[in-house]
Amino acid sequence: MMEGQKKGAYYVTSESVTEGHPDKLCDQIADGILDAYLEADSSSRVAVEVMASQDTVMIAGEITSKAQVDPAKKAREIIRRIGYVERGKGFDAESCMIFTNIHDQSPDISIGVTRGEQGGREALGGGDQGIMYGYAVDETECLMPLPCYLANRLSEQLAYVRKAQKVDFLYPDGKTQVTMKYNEAGEPVSIHSIVVSAQHSEEISHKILEAFIRCTVIDPIVSSKWLTPETRIYVNPTGRFVIGGPAADTGVTGRKIMVDTYGTVGKHGGGAFSGKDPTKVDRSAAYMARYVAKNVVASGLAKRCELSLAFVIGRIEPEAIAINTFGTGTIPDSHIEEIIKNVFSFGVADIISELDLRRPQYLKTAAYGHFGRINQGFRWEETDKAWILKQLAY
Repeated sequence: MMEGQKKGAYYVTSESVTEGHPDKLCDQIADGILDAYLEADSSSRVAVEVMASQDTVMIAGEITSKAQVDPAKKAREIIRRIGYVERGKGFDAESCMIFTNIHDQSPDISIGVTRGEQGGREALGGGDQGIMYGYAVDETECLMPLPCYLANRLSEQLAYVRKAQKVDFLYPDGKTQVTMKYNEAGEPVSIHSIVVSAQHSEEISHKILEAFIRCTVIDPIVSSKWLTPETRIYVNPTGRFVIGGPAADTGVTGRKIMVDTYGTVGKHGGGAFSGKDPTKVDRSAAYMARYVAKNVVASGLAKRCELSLAFVIGRIEPEAIAINTFGTGTIPDSHIEEIIKNVFSFGVADIISELDLRRPQYLKTAAYGHFGRINQGFRWEETDKAWILKQLAY
């Protein structure tokens, strides 16, 4: 979201949360269950939702699969890995209650998705309707908006420090936020403010915690070139964050969709990702749109690119494909649109095949962003088609 426009300058704010945040805990449980099913049966149809509140986790949804998975066991494994292992803190992997309510996929949805073969290849219809967006911008090496990238890396670093250094005064829950100032040309100029909220033990003082977070979390991630004497840095601005996680706040899958995507920069169709197999186009088509937008920017055809794909449930191809380079394109947007339609295939089965979406990989996506993480092996983050786009453009 762009705020505070004044004299051509404006501000963009992005937030992120750690893997121990209650919403992200739920996303990870949902995607961990999805991965477990895909590992045993790559054709599994999965749509799982999770809620966590106080000492209770509820897992519900629709699953059709040949695989046999124990969702409650998988949930405990993920909760333990995140770090909720200490008894007496209101929520832990061993003592929390877990309820499940899982049934087969609706046959009305299934007949729309399962389309047999077409031209000797698997044909799939979209598992939902909606508009999915992908976005890329040349502000960072991974072609993500800078405030979104920094917020996610700060959250990731906060969890890394807690685990790798075995810091006993840090607990799993946490949030970060970065507000970046942009000039009238749309270029990042400096960081206006940084917020890091870290769950902590009762014993640690705010003064020591603040110094520790600045030294081990902020300094390794944020380059000094973005900081000015006016940059505001807040560490636990309320002064206390002892009670956290599901013990303090109810978590639900799909409530951090801007954290998952572009941090309020670029549009979002509204569909969440976690817990959904790739026949659900609100996930797979969003990944495809990111893949295309990233390749357009990597090719040099635009500095900024947004691609939208509109799907109808049960239809094999998108109803509409639209591109917007916000005036940064080196050739007209209509020409870029023609090129990408010749280079990329947008059928549901084609997207799944192109991006290798039937393999278990989704638990890794469920914290610190689905995009901009070039070291995780996500096919949609590759820029292997950039050279083709460039060749066809001129």
